[in-house]
Amino acid sequence: MCTAITYYTNDHYFGRNLDLEYSYKETVTITPRNYEFKFRKVKSIDKHYAIIGMAYVADNYPLYYDAINEKGLGMAGLNFPGNADYKEEAIDKENIAPFEFIPYVLSQCSNISEAKELLKNINIELINFSNELPVSPLHWIISDKESSITVESVKDGLKIYDNPVGVLTNNPTFDIQMFNLNNYMSLSTEQPVNNFSKQLNLETYSRGMGAMGLPGDLSSASRFVKATFTKMNSISGSSEIESISQFFHILGSVYQQRGCVHMGGDKYEITIYSSCANMDKGIYYYTTYENSQITAVDMNKENLEGTELVSYDLIKNQEVFRQN
Repeated sequence: MCTAITYYTNDHYFGRNLDLEYSYKETVTITPRNYEFKFRKVKSIDKHYAIIGMAYVADNYPLYYDAINEKGLGMAGLNFPGNADYKEEAIDKENIAPFEFIPYVLSQCSNISEAKELLKNINIELINFSNELPVSPLHWIISDKESSITVESVKDGLKIYDNPVGVLTNNPTFDIQMFNLNNYMSLSTEQPVNNFSKQLNLETYSRGMGAMGLPGDLSSASRFVKATFTKMNSISGSSEIESISQFFHILGSVYQQRGCVHMGGDKYEITIYSSCANMDKGIYYYTTYENSQITAVDMNKENLEGTELVSYDLIKNQEVFRQN
């Protein structure tokens, strides 16, 4: 399962945890402006915004998990089993395969307003990338420097929700996730007062009791609440280092450790990587499960007028700074 967030200080940041029990050979991949995006049912786009993000590159096609474009629009796909419902071809719509959805939007939209306009005519069609790579059940968060939306293709059609918290996890559907926050409105960052009974002398006995009742398990509903509470109450310095450090701390509140989520046999779900993209500067930061050091890839240091994908293998080995 996964968690995606946005976070704003002086700059604007977008990223996610990818939580799975297995990993493809994902790379930080830059798609320059003149790479030709070929789509299964709509015409190709050979001139577009440059994109950087985490992708599995198959047959020279970037299957993006999460990415931003050079205009500061970000997008991530998160697991949505049992609810995702992809459709048959619609003759009156632009038919986009799920694996094409991120490239299709980020290649031509610069903000949420443009994305919403594009989505009016999109049908997400049930098309596998290949026999070896069938579709994944996903929903998506799309964010610019001011706002976010959630997009879900379900049985009732394509649902587009304004996302005022800038957070997305997995099931249930986004409207239910937001409604569930009502159950936690009494949470506070302050120490509690005794509202239980005036007849009882109840006292705080520990720091941190204002957030008593904040979920700590790793279910998607609990992670949504915890990530939202942590993010909405987060305070960071405004420098780049302070901002990205705080971003990774927010994601760390819902980080998955090996051994806590058993998937059968010898498989355990872990946070394979965490990402934080600076939407203003086009810099993609990441950590991996075995390497907590932050690594950065700057899209603007590549030739963005090129025609070929540029990919960087993840640095997965932990590096220790030895002070003596």
